[in-house]
Amino acid sequence: MTKRPNILWICTDQQRWDTIHRLGNAHIRTPAQDGLAERGTAFLRAYTQSPICTPSRASMLTGRYPASHHVYRNGNAFFPPNETLVTRILADHGYDCGLVGKLHLSAAKYHEKRTDDGYRVFHWNHHPTPDAARGDAYEHWLRHEKKVDPQALYRDKGAFVGAGVPAEYHQSTWCAEMATRFITDRRDGPWCLSLNFFDPHAPFDAPPEALARVNAAALPLPLWRPSDAERWRDFERVDQQQKKPVDPTIRRNAAPAPPPKERDHDKVASHVPEDYDALQVKANYYAMIEHLDAQVARILAALRDSGQEEDTLVLFHSDHGELLGDHGLVLKGCRFFEGLVHVPMLWRWPGRVQAGLESDALVELVDIAPTLLEAAGIAVPWQMQGRSLLPILEGRADPHVHKAQVVSEFKDAIGGHPDHTHGSMVYDGRWKSVIYHGHPKGEIFDHASDPGEFENLWDDATIRAERLKAHLDGLAATISAGPPRSALY
Repeated sequence: MTKRPNILWICTDQQRWDTIHRLGNAHIRTPAQDGLAERGTAFLRAYTQSPICTPSRASMLTGRYPASHHVYRNGNAFFPPNETLVTRILADHGYDCGLVGKLHLSAAKYHEKRTDDGYRVFHWNHHPTPDAARGDAYEHWLRHEKKVDPQALYRDKGAFVGAGVPAEYHQSTWCAEMATRFITDRRDGPWCLSLNFFDPHAPFDAPPEALARVNAAALPLPLWRPSDAERWRDFERVDQQQKKPVDPTIRRNAAPAPPPKERDHDKVASHVPEDYDALQVKANYYAMIEHLDAQVARILAALRDSGQEEDTLVLFHSDHGELLGDHGLVLKGCRFFEGLVHVPMLWRWPGRVQAGLESDALVELVDIAPTLLEAAGIAVPWQMQGRSLLPILEGRADPHVHKAQVVSEFKDAIGGHPDHTHGSMVYDGRWKSVIYHGHPKGEIFDHASDPGEFENLWDDATIRAERLKAHLDGLAATISAGPPRSALY
């Protein structure tokens, strides 16, 4: 029997697909992610099941679509007890499972109510800014190991954009330290570590050391045409964290907005300043990723130095992206532009996963759980709807073909928005259709001629009829048919 691999599962929060140097971004430095791509496989067209945290994480941990697990909202009172996490299955088969950072399967403002998650080690921290003296693992580390007062450390932080806490005290640094401790623990069997950084989630507050290394003026502006301002009016009722459109081509040198009175990162959207400076935001965002990348490098070094590199499957991806000024939008919500739904995904397992492969197959976050189980030699339960990527990773399948389409949904995901929008996206690699259910207008983009998604073809009746049929088929395919059939009747 092949030895079961350890699993190092790294998930960042709100990282766009186009933020890795090796994969085409010349303006960012990501040597650790570059190394994973060089020595492993990069999926160039990976998509999230939802452009918001909780439903996305529910999908990647269960291998099921939102239409089947019914977890659509941030802030849910609890996670459905009938749903099974892949980490629970791994633990039941002898894996020592641990979590560092976010989980966010249910409401997490102060403490998150755990489900039967399978984690023996649980170093939980939802977001770095202390809400109160709640005593989570990151706050405990700051107070008792770093000997700093978390409340004082963050007292003047929390602005929409501006330098954050020093790298020494940063949440990404804490994640790396906790991950290294878990990896180097003595144990007899295989392990699985779910490592969930908060960055590069807003607010855009990179460590000052990292921010100093990024030249904002040298960065490209977001995707924008004047027609984006006109298009905003068609979708102004759609739930979106940002309240007003911005023109990202206008440089502004105003001071950062004051920090919000309530330190709640899910409400940071209401504090988007009107003097928004797209390049300063992007500089901070890139600096957050570069600091995070340096912490990933530390973790990978610990893996190598402990003699476990050859026996460990490493996965790096994000839960969803960030609009980052594209089309006059920032943060997230019920929109399905590439910057928000297209995510990075890298796999490395020396001797098993193909090195240097860049696959352009359409893949989804629901495909993660069955892939991990197949790699561990564990049968994939019937409830999982994702399809294992291991045949592509090991060179047993066509690296250009996996699924005919990918699907993403948003349904009343952000609290406090009056429309309670339900939107869905179906994308087949060329055509992307978006329906805002109950709204008169949707979006259709042809990536063959319009990869920037500027030309909405919704008003072309012939195209709309064809794409809506495909959209309905794709959306219907995400609904589980239930238990497997054992007889004709």
